[in-house]
Amino acid sequence: MRAVVQRVSHASVTIKGIERSRTGQGFLILLGICDEDTMEDVDWLVKKIANLRVFDDDNHVMNRSILDIDGEALVVSQFTLYASYKKGNRPSWFRAGSHEHSIPLYEAFCSQLSEAISKPVGTGEFGADMKVELLNDGPVTICMDTINKE
Repeated sequence: MRAVVQRVSHASVTIKGIERSRTGQGFLILLGICDEDTMEDVDWLVKKIANLRVFDDDNHVMNRSILDIDGEALVVSQFTLYASYKKGNRPSWFRAGSHEHSIPLYEAFCSQLSEAISKPVGTGEFGADMKVELLNDGPVTICMDTINKE
């Protein structure tokens, strides 16, 4: 499971010209899932993101989590995080998880993150053509992969 976690002042996702979700200060999370991912990966990634200390404290040091600032989150599925680009110039998506495997894990991730931060999590629509807007705050962008848990 791969995540690109961006600290944002605000973010939104629009599908077919209609705004689906909007969030204020917190995280925009792009989430990629492969067929090897399990609920263990969901659990680990939710805990890691909920406790990730990348928000400024009173001394302007990144020392506070999304929990500490009562922040919000928007999670967008992003199969392109599993692009293979070794051969040629057109990426291949063979490492991205199937819909049947990925959708339940995506939904579990969103549900568990919502529980962890004690508020609803905004979402996109799995497999849809989405327009994502954000104001990256910092900028702060962290890439995480559950294959590197140690």
